[in-house]
Amino acid sequence: MIFWGPPGCGKTTLALIIARSIDAYFENLSAVLSGVKDVRAVVERAKDRIKRENKKTVLFIDEIHRFNKAQQDAFLPYVEKGIIVLIGATTENPSFEVIRPLLSRTRVYILYPLLPEHIEILIKRALERDERMKEISPEISDETIKFLAEISGGDARIALDTLEIAAETTGKNGLIDKEIIVNILQRRVPYDKKGEEHYNLISAFIKSVRGSDPDAALYYLARMLEGGEDPVFIARRLVILASEDIGNADPQAIVVAVACKEAVEFVGMPEGFLPLSQATIYLATAPKSNSAYLAYKEAKRAVKEFPDTPVPLHLRNAPTELMEKLGYGKGYRYPHDYKYGVVKQEYLPEELKGRRFYHPKLIGYERKIARYLEWVKEYLNKKGKE
Repeated sequence: MIFWGPPGCGKTTLALIIARSIDAYFENLSAVLSGVKDVRAVVERAKDRIKRENKKTVLFIDEIHRFNKAQQDAFLPYVEKGIIVLIGATTENPSFEVIRPLLSRTRVYILYPLLPEHIEILIKRALERDERMKEISPEISDETIKFLAEISGGDARIALDTLEIAAETTGKNGLIDKEIIVNILQRRVPYDKKGEEHYNLISAFIKSVRGSDPDAALYYLARMLEGGEDPVFIARRLVILASEDIGNADPQAIVVAVACKEAVEFVGMPEGFLPLSQATIYLATAPKSNSAYLAYKEAKRAVKEFPDTPVPLHLRNAPTELMEKLGYGKGYRYPHDYKYGVVKQEYLPEELKGRRFYHPKLIGYERKIARYLEWVKEYLNKKGKE
C-alpha cells in the first residue's frame, strides 16, 4: 500500500501499527538515502525470516517518490511473490510519481493534515507521558497549547518538536507562551513550488478570479507569494485569464494584466505584490466572457474540417502582373469607400459561407460589440435589397 499525505500526518506511525498488528518485522528505508542495494539487503533478510521463523517483513519506504523508475521496478518481483509487505509513504501525488506497474499492485490511501484538536491531544499526551517532559515539567496554558496546535499546519512533528525545543529553552518549570512558540517557528508558509500544492493553489487562485471572488483570489495569491512562488508565473497566468475568461467583456483587462506582468518584472519582490494585488482585484471584479476562447475553438474546428480551402480571389493580394491577370484581388470592395465603413461582400471561403464562430455575451463591453454586429447585419441586408 501507499500512504499519500502531508508531512507529520502519521504515515510512519500507521506503518508501524500495521507491522505490529500482523506480528511482522519492520524495516525502514528512506528513498533519499537508500538505493537498490539496500532494498536487496532487506529482501535477503526477509527471505531468511520466512525460512527460520515463518514471519513476514514490512518494508516501509519513506519518500518513495524519490526512487527513480529503475529503483521502483526493483520492488516488483518481491511484492509479487509476497516476500515483503511493501508500504510506501509520499507527500507527492502517486499518479505522477509512482510507476504504473507498482501502482497496480498497491492500494493508495490518502491521509490528510491533522486537525488542531487532534494535535492538541498529542501535545497534552506528550506533556503527561514523555519522560523528558515530565522531568522538565514546563508550564503551558490551554490557550498556548491551542495556539501551537493551530500554527503547526496539521503537522504533528512540527508541534512536538516545537514543544520540545520550547521546554528545553525555558528550562525546568519554565513558562512556555505564544511569543516563545512564534520565535521558535519563525518559518515561511509551507509551500512546495514543484509539488502538487503548487498546482492546487494556482488552480484555486485562477478559479476564484474567474468566479468573481476577489477575497478568495487574494487569499490564494498571498498563500503563493508568502510561500515563495515566482511572482512572474502568477502574472503570466493573469495575462492568460484576462483573454480567456474576460476577453472583450472588458478589453482593458488584458492591458491591466500585461502592465502587471511588466511591473512585477521591473519592480521585483517584495513590492511586486502590489501590482499583483491590484490586477487580481481588477480581473476578479471585471465582467466575464469566454467568447474569444470559444470563438477560436470553433475556428480551429472549422480548420480541421476544411484545412485547405482556397482563399476567395477578391481577398488575395496581387503584387505581380501575373497575379493580377489571374484575378487576384479582382472585385474587392474597400470598406472605407462606403458610408459607415462597411460593405456587403463574402470574406469566408465558399465552403464556410455563413458560418459564425464568435458569439459575444451580452455583458460589459461585449454588449456593445453584439449590438454593433447586429446593426452591421441589418444594414447590409437592407442595402442588399435596395
